[in-house]
Amino acid sequence: MTQILIELDDETVEKLEKVAPARSRRRSQFIRTAIRRALWELEERATAEAYRNHPDSVDDAYVDSRVWDRERAQSGSATDESNNESG
Repeated sequence: MTQILIELDDETVEKLEKVAPARSRRRSQFIRTAIRRALWELEERATAEAYRNHPDSVDDAYVDSRVWDRERAQSGSATDESNNESG
């Protein structure tokens, strides 16, 4: 792991001290989690922006409902075969 040094304003330090005191190991984990969450949110925003700028068209999307609902597709196949045999 790489160590970094950051400067925080007094108000932020006071709030951090309340949720993750310096004397506990929770502070480092809290900060790592906060950074990961912030980075994830930035990635999500970038992805959403990309989709807004270049939305998928119906032609681009391929959906096979059998993949999403195998049980229904299997029962539908059995029903189709029964109908074909009686017809």
